[in-house]
Amino acid sequence: MESNADAPEPRAPRYAWYVLSVLFAVYVLNFIDRQILSILAKDVKRDLHLNDADIGFLFGTAFGVFYSLFGIPLGRLADNWNRVRLITVGLAIWSAMTAFSGLARTGGQLTFARIGVGVGEATASPCAYSLISDYFPKRQRATTLALYSSGIFIGGGVSLFIGGAIVDTWNAHFPGGHWGLVGWQVAFMAVGLPGLLLAALVATLREPVRGGVDGLVTPVSATPFRDFAGELLAIIPPLTLIGAARRGGRALTANLLGLGIAVAAGWLLTRVTGAAAQWIAVCGGAYAVFSWASSLRSRDRPAFQLIWGTPAFILVSLGYGLIAFVSYGVAAFGALYAETVLHLPKTQIGFYLGGGAAAGGFMGIVLGGRIADWARSRVAWGRVPVILCGVLLPTPFLIFAYTTASATGFYLASFVMAGLASAALGPAAATTQDLVLPRMRGTATATFFIATTLVGLALGPYFAGFVSKSLGGDLRTGVLALLVVSPLAALMLLLAWGRVPQAEATVVARARAAGEAV
Repeated sequence: MESNADAPEPRAPRYAWYVLSVLFAVYVLNFIDRQILSILAKDVKRDLHLNDADIGFLFGTAFGVFYSLFGIPLGRLADNWNRVRLITVGLAIWSAMTAFSGLARTGGQLTFARIGVGVGEATASPCAYSLISDYFPKRQRATTLALYSSGIFIGGGVSLFIGGAIVDTWNAHFPGGHWGLVGWQVAFMAVGLPGLLLAALVATLREPVRGGVDGLVTPVSATPFRDFAGELLAIIPPLTLIGAARRGGRALTANLLGLGIAVAAGWLLTRVTGAAAQWIAVCGGAYAVFSWASSLRSRDRPAFQLIWGTPAFILVSLGYGLIAFVSYGVAAFGALYAETVLHLPKTQIGFYLGGGAAAGGFMGIVLGGRIADWARSRVAWGRVPVILCGVLLPTPFLIFAYTTASATGFYLASFVMAGLASAALGPAAATTQDLVLPRMRGTATATFFIATTLVGLALGPYFAGFVSKSLGGDLRTGVLALLVVSPLAALMLLLAWGRVPQAEATVVARARAAGEAV
Protein backbone atom coordinates (compact mmCIF):
# COMPACT_ATOMS: atom_id res chain seq x y z
CA MET A 1 0.00 0.00 0.00
CA GLU A 2 1.45 3.36 -1.02
CA SER A 3 1.20 6.29 1.37
CA ASN A 4 1.27 9.93 0.42
CA ALA A 5 -0.81 11.27 3.27
CA ASP A 6 1.14 14.57 3.58
CA ALA A 7 0.38 15.70 0.02
CA PRO A 8 -2.25 18.46 -0.37
CA GLU A 9 -5.76 17.21 -1.06
CA PRO A 10 -6.64 17.36 -4.79
CA ARG A 11 -9.72 19.12 -6.08
CA ALA A 12 -12.57 16.91 -7.24
CA PRO A 13 -12.85 16.90 -11.07
CA ARG A 14 -16.07 17.73 -12.90
CA TYR A 15 -16.64 14.07 -13.65
CA ALA A 16 -16.80 13.40 -9.91
CA TRP A 17 -19.81 15.73 -9.69
CA TYR A 18 -21.44 13.92 -12.61
CA VAL A 19 -20.97 10.60 -10.80
CA LEU A 20 -22.46 12.16 -7.67
CA SER A 21 -25.51 13.34 -9.64
CA VAL A 22 -26.12 9.85 -11.06
CA LEU A 23 -25.73 8.22 -7.65
CA PHE A 24 -28.08 10.84 -6.22
CA ALA A 25 -30.71 9.83 -8.81
CA VAL A 26 -30.20 6.20 -7.81
CA TYR A 27 -30.76 7.06 -4.15
CA VAL A 28 -33.88 9.08 -4.95
CA LEU A 29 -35.34 6.05 -6.72
CA ASN A 30 -34.11 3.86 -3.88
CA PHE A 31 -36.29 5.75 -1.40
CA ILE A 32 -39.24 6.15 -3.75
CA ASP A 33 -39.36 2.37 -4.06
CA ARG A 34 -38.72 1.87 -0.35
CA GLN A 35 -41.22 4.37 1.07
CA ILE A 36 -44.10 4.52 -1.39
CA LEU A 37 -45.88 2.02 0.85
CA SER A 38 -46.52 4.89 3.30
CA ILE A 39 -48.99 6.73 1.04
CA LEU A 40 -50.52 3.43 -0.09
CA ALA A 41 -50.99 2.07 3.45
CA LYS A 42 -54.72 2.75 3.81
CA ASP A 43 -55.54 1.00 0.53
CA VAL A 44 -53.15 -1.89 1.19
CA LYS A 45 -54.60 -2.40 4.68
CA ARG A 46 -58.13 -2.55 3.25
CA ASP A 47 -57.42 -4.88 0.31
CA LEU A 48 -54.99 -7.24 2.07
CA HIS A 49 -56.81 -7.17 5.45
CA LEU A 50 -53.86 -5.84 7.49
CA ASN A 51 -53.49 -3.69 10.64
CA ASP A 52 -51.08 -0.94 11.72
CA ALA A 53 -48.56 -3.41 13.16
CA ASP A 54 -48.60 -5.33 9.85
CA ILE A 55 -47.89 -2.09 7.97
CA GLY A 56 -45.02 -1.34 10.34
CA PHE A 57 -43.65 -4.84 9.69
CA LEU A 58 -43.92 -4.49 5.90
CA PHE A 59 -42.55 -0.94 5.81
CA GLY A 60 -39.72 -1.61 8.23
CA THR A 61 -38.85 -5.14 9.30
CA ALA A 62 -39.47 -7.18 6.13
CA PHE A 63 -37.37 -4.71 4.21
CA GLY A 64 -34.92 -3.56 6.87
CA VAL A 65 -33.63 -6.85 8.27
CA PHE A 66 -32.71 -8.28 4.88
CA TYR A 67 -31.36 -4.92 3.76
CA SER A 68 -29.01 -4.76 6.73
CA LEU A 69 -27.93 -8.42 6.64
CA PHE A 70 -27.20 -8.60 2.92
CA GLY A 71 -25.59 -5.17 3.14
CA ILE A 72 -22.69 -6.75 5.03
CA PRO A 73 -21.56 -9.36 2.45
CA LEU A 74 -22.44 -6.94 -0.34
CA GLY A 75 -20.40 -4.26 1.44
CA ARG A 76 -17.49 -6.70 1.49
CA LEU A 77 -17.99 -7.33 -2.22
CA ALA A 78 -18.02 -3.57 -2.78
CA ASP A 79 -14.61 -3.42 -1.06
CA ASN A 80 -13.14 -6.04 -3.40
CA TRP A 81 -15.03 -5.97 -6.70
CA ASN A 82 -16.19 -3.45 -9.29
CA ARG A 83 -18.58 -1.15 -7.42
CA VAL A 84 -20.24 0.20 -10.56
CA ARG A 85 -21.21 -3.28 -11.72
CA LEU A 86 -22.49 -4.25 -8.29
CA ILE A 87 -24.77 -1.24 -7.87
CA THR A 88 -26.07 -1.73 -11.43
CA VAL A 89 -27.14 -5.31 -10.68
CA GLY A 90 -28.68 -4.30 -7.36
CA LEU A 91 -30.67 -1.47 -8.93
CA ALA A 92 -32.13 -3.83 -11.52
CA ILE A 93 -33.13 -6.34 -8.83
CA TRP A 94 -34.85 -3.90 -6.47
CA SER A 95 -36.66 -2.17 -9.32
CA ALA A 96 -38.05 -5.47 -10.57
CA MET A 97 -39.14 -6.47 -7.05
CA THR A 98 -40.87 -3.10 -6.53
CA ALA A 99 -42.84 -3.68 -9.71
CA PHE A 100 -43.63 -7.21 -8.50
CA SER A 101 -45.12 -5.68 -5.34
CA GLY A 102 -47.96 -4.45 -7.56
CA LEU A 103 -48.94 -8.04 -8.28
CA ALA A 104 -49.31 -8.99 -4.60
CA ARG A 105 -52.64 -10.46 -3.56
CA THR A 106 -51.74 -11.34 0.04
CA GLY A 107 -49.65 -9.94 2.85
CA GLY A 108 -47.24 -12.87 2.41
CA GLN A 109 -46.65 -12.06 -1.25
CA LEU A 110 -46.04 -8.41 -0.45
CA THR A 111 -43.63 -9.47 2.31
CA PHE A 112 -41.67 -11.55 -0.23
CA ALA A 113 -41.49 -8.58 -2.59
CA ARG A 114 -40.34 -6.24 0.19
CA ILE A 115 -37.59 -8.69 1.12
CA GLY A 116 -36.43 -8.67 -2.51
CA VAL A 117 -36.40 -4.86 -2.55
CA GLY A 118 -34.30 -4.91 0.62
CA VAL A 119 -31.72 -7.34 -0.78
CA GLY A 120 -31.37 -5.34 -4.01
CA GLU A 121 -31.14 -1.98 -2.26
CA ALA A 122 -28.42 -3.34 0.03
CA THR A 123 -25.94 -2.82 -2.82
CA ALA A 124 -26.59 0.92 -3.12
CA SER A 125 -24.99 2.71 -0.20
CA PRO A 126 -21.90 0.51 0.33
CA CYS A 127 -21.02 1.09 -3.32
CA ALA A 128 -22.05 4.74 -3.40
CA TYR A 129 -20.34 5.75 -0.14
CA SER A 130 -17.15 4.05 -1.26
CA LEU A 131 -17.28 5.59 -4.76
CA ILE A 132 -17.97 9.10 -3.43
CA SER A 133 -15.17 8.76 -0.87
CA ASP A 134 -12.79 7.85 -3.72
CA TYR A 135 -13.92 10.73 -5.97
CA PHE A 136 -13.88 13.51 -3.34
CA PRO A 137 -11.22 14.57 -0.80
CA LYS A 138 -11.85 14.37 2.92
CA ARG A 139 -12.60 18.09 3.30
CA GLN A 140 -15.61 17.71 0.95
CA ARG A 141 -16.76 14.32 2.15
CA ALA A 142 -19.49 15.31 4.60
CA THR A 143 -20.94 17.75 2.05
CA THR A 144 -20.92 15.28 -0.84
CA LEU A 145 -22.23 12.42 1.27
CA ALA A 146 -24.93 14.77 2.52
CA LEU A 147 -25.85 15.69 -1.06
CA TYR A 148 -26.06 11.99 -1.95
CA SER A 149 -28.02 11.25 1.22
CA SER A 150 -30.51 14.01 0.45
CA GLY A 151 -31.96 11.45 -1.95
CA ILE A 152 -33.54 9.94 1.16
CA PHE A 153 -35.76 12.95 1.63
CA ILE A 154 -36.30 13.82 -2.03
CA GLY A 155 -37.21 10.21 -2.76
CA GLY A 156 -39.35 9.85 0.33
CA GLY A 157 -41.21 13.08 -0.45
CA VAL A 158 -41.63 12.32 -4.15
CA SER A 159 -42.95 8.85 -3.29
CA LEU A 160 -45.86 10.43 -1.40
CA PHE A 161 -46.67 12.82 -4.25
CA ILE A 162 -46.37 10.24 -7.04
CA GLY A 163 -48.11 7.48 -5.09
CA GLY A 164 -51.04 9.67 -4.07
CA ALA A 165 -51.49 11.07 -7.60
CA ILE A 166 -51.37 7.64 -9.25
CA VAL A 167 -53.80 6.04 -6.81
CA ASP A 168 -56.35 8.85 -6.99
CA THR A 169 -56.13 9.16 -10.79
CA TRP A 170 -56.34 5.43 -11.47
CA ASN A 171 -59.19 4.83 -9.03
CA ALA A 172 -61.11 7.84 -10.40
CA HIS A 173 -60.90 6.50 -13.95
CA PHE A 174 -61.32 2.82 -13.02
CA PRO A 175 -63.36 2.63 -9.76
CA GLY A 176 -63.52 -1.15 -9.89
CA GLY A 177 -59.96 -1.61 -11.14
CA HIS A 178 -58.68 -2.33 -14.65
CA TRP A 179 -56.71 -5.31 -15.99
CA GLY A 180 -57.19 -6.77 -12.51
CA LEU A 181 -55.23 -3.90 -10.93
CA VAL A 182 -56.30 -1.18 -8.49
CA GLY A 183 -54.52 2.11 -7.85
CA TRP A 184 -51.98 1.03 -5.25
CA GLN A 185 -50.82 -1.87 -7.41
CA VAL A 186 -50.31 0.40 -10.42
CA ALA A 187 -48.33 2.81 -8.23
CA PHE A 188 -45.82 0.10 -7.30
CA MET A 189 -45.33 -0.81 -10.95
CA ALA A 190 -45.04 2.80 -12.09
CA VAL A 191 -42.14 3.56 -9.75
CA GLY A 192 -40.40 0.19 -10.13
CA LEU A 193 -39.99 -0.18 -13.89
CA PRO A 194 -38.06 3.09 -14.57
CA GLY A 195 -35.23 1.74 -12.42
CA LEU A 196 -34.32 -0.72 -15.15
CA LEU A 197 -33.57 2.22 -17.48
CA LEU A 198 -31.53 4.02 -14.82
CA ALA A 199 -29.48 0.83 -14.31
CA ALA A 200 -28.30 1.10 -17.92
CA LEU A 201 -26.96 4.62 -17.23
CA VAL A 202 -25.26 3.60 -14.00
CA ALA A 203 -23.40 0.86 -15.88
CA THR A 204 -21.53 3.52 -17.88
CA LEU A 205 -19.81 5.13 -14.85
CA ARG A 206 -16.04 4.78 -14.43
CA GLU A 207 -14.53 2.95 -11.46
CA PRO A 208 -12.06 5.21 -9.53
CA VAL A 209 -8.78 4.18 -7.91
CA ARG A 210 -9.42 3.05 -4.34
CA GLY A 211 -7.85 5.40 -1.84
CA GLY A 212 -6.17 7.49 -4.51
CA VAL A 213 -7.70 10.76 -3.37
CA ASP A 214 -6.40 10.13 0.18
CA GLY A 215 -2.90 9.14 -0.92
CA LEU A 216 -3.52 5.59 0.31
CA VAL A 217 -3.85 3.53 -2.86
CA THR A 218 -5.37 0.29 -1.65
CA PRO A 219 -5.13 -3.10 -3.39
CA VAL A 220 -8.23 -5.30 -3.51
CA SER A 221 -8.66 -9.01 -3.03
CA ALA A 222 -7.82 -11.28 -5.95
CA THR A 223 -10.75 -13.51 -4.96
CA PRO A 224 -13.70 -11.14 -4.38
CA PHE A 225 -16.44 -13.74 -4.80
CA ARG A 226 -14.71 -16.24 -2.53
CA ASP A 227 -14.57 -13.49 0.09
CA PHE A 228 -18.25 -12.74 -0.58
CA ALA A 229 -19.12 -16.41 -0.05
CA GLY A 230 -17.15 -16.29 3.20
CA GLU A 231 -19.26 -13.35 4.32
CA LEU A 232 -22.44 -15.28 3.51
CA LEU A 233 -21.21 -18.15 5.69
CA ALA A 234 -20.56 -15.61 8.41
CA ILE A 235 -23.97 -13.90 8.43
CA ILE A 236 -26.77 -15.87 6.73
CA PRO A 237 -28.33 -18.51 9.05
CA PRO A 238 -27.95 -21.48 9.12
CA LEU A 239 -24.76 -21.07 7.07
CA THR A 240 -23.40 -19.22 10.11
CA LEU A 241 -23.00 -22.52 11.95
CA ILE A 242 -20.83 -23.89 9.12
CA GLY A 243 -18.72 -20.77 9.16
CA ALA A 244 -18.32 -20.93 12.96
CA ALA A 245 -17.39 -24.63 12.86
CA ARG A 246 -14.63 -23.86 10.35
CA ARG A 247 -13.10 -21.43 12.85
CA GLY A 248 -12.89 -24.06 15.59
CA GLY A 249 -14.75 -25.45 18.57
CA ARG A 250 -14.56 -22.29 20.67
CA ALA A 251 -16.05 -20.21 17.85
CA LEU A 252 -18.85 -22.74 17.32
CA THR A 253 -19.65 -22.78 21.04
CA ALA A 254 -19.86 -18.97 21.13
CA ASN A 255 -22.02 -18.99 18.02
CA LEU A 256 -24.42 -21.56 19.48
CA LEU A 257 -24.64 -19.49 22.66
CA GLY A 258 -25.52 -16.42 20.60
CA LEU A 259 -28.12 -18.43 18.71
CA GLY A 260 -29.64 -19.66 21.97
CA ILE A 261 -29.92 -16.12 23.33
CA ALA A 262 -31.54 -14.95 20.08
CA VAL A 263 -34.06 -17.83 20.12
CA ALA A 264 -34.94 -17.15 23.77
CA ALA A 265 -35.37 -13.43 23.13
CA GLY A 266 -37.49 -14.10 20.04
CA TRP A 267 -39.70 -16.54 21.93
CA LEU A 268 -40.20 -14.11 24.82
CA LEU A 269 -41.00 -11.13 22.58
CA THR A 270 -43.39 -13.24 20.52
CA ARG A 271 -45.20 -14.30 23.69
CA VAL A 272 -45.56 -10.65 24.69
CA THR A 273 -46.61 -9.23 21.31
CA GLY A 274 -47.95 -12.19 19.33
CA ALA A 275 -45.84 -11.07 16.33
CA ALA A 276 -43.78 -14.15 15.47
CA ALA A 277 -42.60 -12.92 12.06
CA GLN A 278 -41.39 -9.61 13.51
CA TRP A 279 -39.24 -11.16 16.20
CA ILE A 280 -37.98 -14.09 14.16
CA ALA A 281 -36.69 -11.51 11.70
CA VAL A 282 -35.25 -9.07 14.25
CA CYS A 283 -33.71 -11.60 16.64
CA GLY A 284 -32.49 -13.69 13.74
CA GLY A 285 -30.93 -10.55 12.33
CA ALA A 286 -29.24 -9.71 15.62
CA TYR A 287 -27.82 -13.25 15.82
CA ALA A 288 -26.60 -12.98 12.23
CA VAL A 289 -24.81 -9.70 12.96
CA PHE A 290 -23.16 -11.28 16.03
CA SER A 291 -22.01 -14.19 13.86
CA TRP A 292 -20.59 -11.85 11.24
CA ALA A 293 -18.72 -9.67 13.74
CA SER A 294 -17.20 -12.79 15.34
CA SER A 295 -16.12 -14.03 11.93
CA LEU A 296 -14.68 -10.66 10.93
CA ARG A 297 -12.56 -10.67 14.06
CA SER A 298 -10.79 -13.84 12.94
CA ARG A 299 -10.70 -13.14 9.18
CA ASP A 300 -9.87 -9.42 9.09
CA ARG A 301 -8.69 -8.26 12.47
CA PRO A 302 -7.73 -4.73 11.32
CA ALA A 303 -11.24 -4.11 9.94
CA PHE A 304 -12.80 -5.54 13.10
CA GLN A 305 -10.60 -3.36 15.29
CA LEU A 306 -11.41 -0.14 13.41
CA ILE A 307 -15.16 -0.87 13.28
CA TRP A 308 -16.41 -3.07 16.10
CA GLY A 309 -13.40 -2.43 18.31
CA THR A 310 -13.78 1.35 18.17
CA PRO A 311 -16.28 2.75 20.72
CA ALA A 312 -16.54 6.04 18.81
CA PHE A 313 -17.71 4.18 15.68
CA ILE A 314 -20.31 2.17 17.61
CA LEU A 315 -21.61 5.17 19.57
CA VAL A 316 -22.03 7.33 16.45
CA SER A 317 -23.71 4.48 14.54
CA LEU A 318 -26.13 3.55 17.32
CA GLY A 319 -26.79 7.19 18.20
CA TYR A 320 -27.80 7.89 14.62
CA GLY A 321 -29.67 4.56 14.49
CA LEU A 322 -31.96 5.81 17.26
CA ILE A 323 -32.53 9.04 15.32
CA ALA A 324 -33.54 6.78 12.43
CA PHE A 325 -35.86 4.84 14.79
CA VAL A 326 -37.93 8.00 15.19
CA SER A 327 -37.57 9.23 11.61
CA TYR A 328 -38.60 5.93 10.02
CA GLY A 329 -41.53 5.54 12.39
CA VAL A 330 -42.79 8.99 11.41
CA ALA A 331 -42.16 8.28 7.72
CA ALA A 332 -44.10 5.02 7.90
CA PHE A 333 -47.24 6.50 9.44
CA GLY A 334 -47.22 10.23 8.68
CA ALA A 335 -49.37 9.93 5.55
CA LEU A 336 -51.70 7.37 7.12
CA TYR A 337 -52.11 9.63 10.17
CA ALA A 338 -52.99 12.61 7.99
CA GLU A 339 -55.49 10.55 6.00
CA THR A 340 -57.22 8.73 8.87
CA VAL A 341 -56.90 11.11 11.85
CA LEU A 342 -56.89 14.53 10.19
CA HIS A 343 -59.10 13.27 7.32
CA LEU A 344 -57.05 14.97 4.61
CA PRO A 345 -57.24 13.88 0.93
CA LYS A 346 -54.48 11.63 -0.39
CA THR A 347 -53.41 13.93 -3.23
CA GLN A 348 -53.10 16.90 -0.86
CA ILE A 349 -51.08 14.81 1.57
CA GLY A 350 -48.77 13.74 -1.22
CA PHE A 351 -48.20 17.33 -2.33
CA TYR A 352 -47.81 19.11 1.03
CA LEU A 353 -46.44 16.37 3.28
CA GLY A 354 -44.34 14.83 0.53
CA GLY A 355 -43.16 18.18 -0.83
CA GLY A 356 -42.41 19.47 2.65
CA ALA A 357 -40.44 16.35 3.53
CA ALA A 358 -38.46 16.59 0.29
CA ALA A 359 -37.71 20.31 0.61
CA GLY A 360 -37.06 20.26 4.35
CA GLY A 361 -34.99 17.10 4.18
CA PHE A 362 -32.89 18.38 1.28
CA MET A 363 -32.17 21.73 2.89
CA GLY A 364 -31.45 20.15 6.26
CA ILE A 365 -29.08 17.48 5.03
CA VAL A 366 -27.14 19.87 2.76
CA LEU A 367 -26.85 22.58 5.42
CA GLY A 368 -26.04 19.96 8.05
CA GLY A 369 -23.23 18.62 5.90
CA ARG A 370 -21.85 22.10 5.20
CA ILE A 371 -22.02 23.14 8.86
CA ALA A 372 -20.40 19.86 9.91
CA ASP A 373 -17.55 20.26 7.41
CA TRP A 374 -17.01 23.85 8.58
CA ALA A 375 -16.99 22.78 12.23
CA ARG A 376 -14.73 19.79 11.50
CA SER A 377 -12.17 22.09 9.84
CA ARG A 378 -11.84 23.94 13.14
CA VAL A 379 -12.11 21.20 15.77
CA ALA A 380 -11.71 17.46 15.44
CA TRP A 381 -15.06 16.76 17.16
CA GLY A 382 -16.93 19.37 15.08
CA ARG A 383 -19.33 17.00 13.33
CA VAL A 384 -20.68 15.35 16.49
CA PRO A 385 -22.73 18.32 17.80
CA VAL A 386 -24.47 18.53 14.43
CA ILE A 387 -25.51 14.88 14.79
CA LEU A 388 -26.73 15.59 18.33
CA CYS A 389 -28.92 18.40 17.01
CA GLY A 390 -30.75 15.75 14.98
CA VAL A 391 -31.96 14.30 18.29
CA LEU A 392 -32.84 17.44 20.21
CA LEU A 393 -34.17 20.03 17.77
CA PRO A 394 -36.90 18.04 15.93
CA THR A 395 -38.61 16.88 19.13
CA PRO A 396 -40.88 19.87 19.86
CA PHE A 397 -41.99 20.03 16.23
CA LEU A 398 -42.86 16.32 16.22
CA ILE A 399 -44.95 16.77 19.37
CA PHE A 400 -46.76 19.75 17.85
CA ALA A 401 -47.37 18.03 14.49
CA TYR A 402 -49.03 15.02 16.12
CA THR A 403 -51.16 16.93 18.61
CA THR A 404 -52.49 19.81 16.50
CA ALA A 405 -55.85 19.59 14.74
CA SER A 406 -54.70 22.07 12.08
CA ALA A 407 -53.69 20.68 8.69
CA THR A 408 -51.51 23.73 8.09
CA GLY A 409 -49.81 23.30 11.44
CA PHE A 410 -49.23 19.61 10.74
CA TYR A 411 -47.65 20.28 7.35
CA LEU A 412 -45.45 23.14 8.57
CA ALA A 413 -44.23 21.29 11.65
CA SER A 414 -43.49 18.21 9.53
CA PHE A 415 -41.46 20.37 7.14
CA VAL A 416 -39.33 21.84 9.93
CA MET A 417 -38.97 18.46 11.63
CA ALA A 418 -37.71 16.85 8.42
CA GLY A 419 -35.11 19.58 7.96
CA LEU A 420 -33.76 19.37 11.50
CA ALA A 421 -33.66 15.55 11.68
CA SER A 422 -32.00 15.21 8.28
CA ALA A 423 -29.05 17.42 9.29
CA ALA A 424 -27.57 14.52 11.27
CA LEU A 425 -27.07 11.97 8.49
CA GLY A 426 -24.21 13.52 6.49
CA PRO A 427 -22.03 14.18 9.55
CA ALA A 428 -22.74 10.72 10.98
CA ALA A 429 -21.88 8.97 7.71
CA ALA A 430 -18.74 11.05 7.17
CA THR A 431 -17.56 10.41 10.72
CA THR A 432 -17.78 6.64 10.30
CA GLN A 433 -15.97 6.82 6.95
CA ASP A 434 -13.11 8.78 8.52
CA LEU A 435 -12.65 6.16 11.25
CA VAL A 436 -11.55 3.39 8.85
CA LEU A 437 -9.01 2.82 6.07
CA PRO A 438 -10.13 3.25 2.43
CA ARG A 439 -10.28 -0.50 1.76
CA MET A 440 -12.74 -0.88 4.65
CA ARG A 441 -15.24 1.78 3.59
CA GLY A 442 -17.79 -0.58 2.08
CA THR A 443 -17.75 -2.78 5.17
CA ALA A 444 -17.92 0.29 7.42
CA THR A 445 -20.91 1.61 5.47
CA ALA A 446 -22.71 -1.72 5.80
CA THR A 447 -22.03 -1.70 9.54
CA PHE A 448 -23.32 1.87 9.85
CA PHE A 449 -26.47 0.84 8.03
CA ILE A 450 -27.03 -2.03 10.44
CA ALA A 451 -27.83 0.66 12.99
CA THR A 452 -30.03 2.70 10.66
CA THR A 453 -31.97 -0.35 9.46
CA LEU A 454 -31.86 -3.14 12.05
CA VAL A 455 -32.28 -0.63 14.89
CA GLY A 456 -34.08 2.22 13.12
CA LEU A 457 -36.09 0.77 10.26
CA ALA A 458 -36.82 -2.71 11.62
CA LEU A 459 -37.93 -1.45 15.04
CA GLY A 460 -39.23 2.13 14.67
CA PRO A 461 -42.18 1.58 12.30
CA TYR A 462 -43.20 -1.67 13.98
CA PHE A 463 -43.03 -0.06 17.45
CA ALA A 464 -45.30 2.82 16.38
CA GLY A 465 -47.71 0.41 14.68
CA PHE A 466 -47.75 -1.98 17.63
CA VAL A 467 -48.50 0.81 20.12
CA SER A 468 -51.29 2.06 17.86
CA LYS A 469 -52.77 -1.42 17.46
CA SER A 470 -52.54 -2.11 21.20
CA LEU A 471 -54.48 1.09 21.94
CA GLY A 472 -57.23 0.30 19.47
CA GLY A 473 -55.82 2.24 16.51
CA ASP A 474 -54.50 5.30 18.37
CA LEU A 475 -51.96 6.30 15.74
CA ARG A 476 -51.22 9.65 17.42
CA THR A 477 -49.94 7.95 20.56
CA GLY A 478 -48.11 5.36 18.45
CA VAL A 479 -46.07 8.04 16.70
CA LEU A 480 -45.43 10.11 19.85
CA ALA A 481 -44.24 6.99 21.67
CA LEU A 482 -41.23 6.89 19.32
CA LEU A 483 -39.65 9.67 21.38
CA VAL A 484 -38.96 7.23 24.21
CA VAL A 485 -35.53 6.51 22.64
CA SER A 486 -34.40 10.14 22.36
CA PRO A 487 -32.62 10.37 25.77
CA LEU A 488 -30.59 7.25 24.96
CA ALA A 489 -29.63 8.63 21.54
CA ALA A 490 -28.48 11.90 23.11
CA LEU A 491 -26.42 10.03 25.73
CA MET A 492 -24.62 7.94 23.09
CA LEU A 493 -23.70 10.99 21.04
CA LEU A 494 -22.47 12.87 24.09
CA LEU A 495 -20.21 9.91 24.86
CA ALA A 496 -18.99 9.87 21.25
CA TRP A 497 -18.17 13.60 21.37
CA GLY A 498 -14.96 13.10 23.33
CA ARG A 499 -13.92 9.83 21.67
CA VAL A 500 -14.08 10.67 17.94
CA PRO A 501 -10.93 12.89 17.71
CA GLN A 502 -8.63 10.31 19.30
CA ALA A 503 -10.12 7.46 17.26
CA GLU A 504 -9.66 9.34 13.99
CA ALA A 505 -6.11 10.43 14.82
CA THR A 506 -5.02 6.84 15.52
CA VAL A 507 -6.66 5.03 12.58
CA VAL A 508 -3.41 4.10 10.82
CA ALA A 509 -1.58 3.25 14.03
CA ARG A 510 -4.37 1.03 15.33
CA ALA A 511 -4.72 -0.70 11.95
CA ARG A 512 -0.97 -1.33 11.88
CA ALA A 513 -1.09 -2.70 15.43
CA ALA A 514 -3.84 -5.10 14.35
CA GLY A 515 -1.68 -6.41 11.49
CA GLU A 516 -2.51 -4.12 8.56
CA ALA A 517 0.38 -3.52 6.12
CA VAL A 518 0.07 0.26 6.11
